[in-house]
Amino acid sequence: MDENNNEGGLFTNKATINIDKYFSLFKKAFGGWTGWVLIIVLVALWASQGLYTVDPSEVGLVKRFGKHVRTVGPGLNYHIPTPIESVVKVNISQVRKIEVGYTTISPPPNPKYRINKEEAQMLTGDSNIVHIEFAVQYKVKSPENYVFNIIDPESMIKAMSEAIIREEIAKRKLTDIITVSRDEIAQDVYKDLQVLLDNYQTGILVEAVKLKDANPPEEVKEAFDDVNSAHEDRKTYVNQARSYANKIVPEAEAKAASIINDAEAYKEEKINSAQGDVAKFKDVLAKYNMGNKEITKTRLYIESMEKILPETQKILLTENASGSSVLKLLDINKILANDGGEVE
Repeated sequence: MDENNNEGGLFTNKATINIDKYFSLFKKAFGGWTGWVLIIVLVALWASQGLYTVDPSEVGLVKRFGKHVRTVGPGLNYHIPTPIESVVKVNISQVRKIEVGYTTISPPPNPKYRINKEEAQMLTGDSNIVHIEFAVQYKVKSPENYVFNIIDPESMIKAMSEAIIREEIAKRKLTDIITVSRDEIAQDVYKDLQVLLDNYQTGILVEAVKLKDANPPEEVKEAFDDVNSAHEDRKTYVNQARSYANKIVPEAEAKAASIINDAEAYKEEKINSAQGDVAKFKDVLAKYNMGNKEITKTRLYIESMEKILPETQKILLTENASGSSVLKLLDINKILANDGGEVE
């Protein structure tokens, strides 16, 4: 027991001697004005670490011992240096992009892409497989939520958008997806994704959802290309027919209107002519009833014969008192040779 106690006391004495030694060295090194100046310089250098600049497109999120305490705008700012405070800068103007089904290796003007078939292949509502490639563009609308509520924004957005588009694809037929429903699918994914991001308070604003490609698998791509070509031909023929109809219909309507106008004019002309004939007949009838009926009868007869035989030479013969005709006693050829005339 004494030996153990002696050993413990020996170690304690050694530790005390080392502490005293280091304290004496520190006092010797930092004693006087030189030591205080050095301390002030070190404190100043530490304090200067709190200066930072926030770019116009950014905001700064200041944390104190890991807790968010304030948000600062663009310009020169200051925070208590590490380890007390730190700042996280977030670009709120940058448009970020998530790609599903493909990865951009080199951007335009000479773009190169790598296809990810596992992400791109999706099951349609009619039990077919379709190859979908799309991109989601987004911005940060709430930097606090974006930084402190989620850990890996890109992975989260990619998983959400992929789940939503698979659900939309499962509602539709393959032919609709690769022909007429692309814009509708992109719009539905855009709306549903924004709602889901808001529910989880991610601080993310979806700018656009763009379908880069929507095709059947390579094994049946040629057949579906024929289908697409037929759809395009159908649209072309329909447009041509509508164009022809737009040209012919106005012409036909104009021609029909012209015929109707001509018919109306002809109708009015005939009605007016008939009314004139009726008026003329009534006038003649009145005179017939007022005067010598035989004279009127003869005049009407002569006028009618003039209309019936307008260019024919005519010989008028009257009856004698006894009513017998003298035509059989006349030499017609002689009368015509003498330029005709009236013979009693």
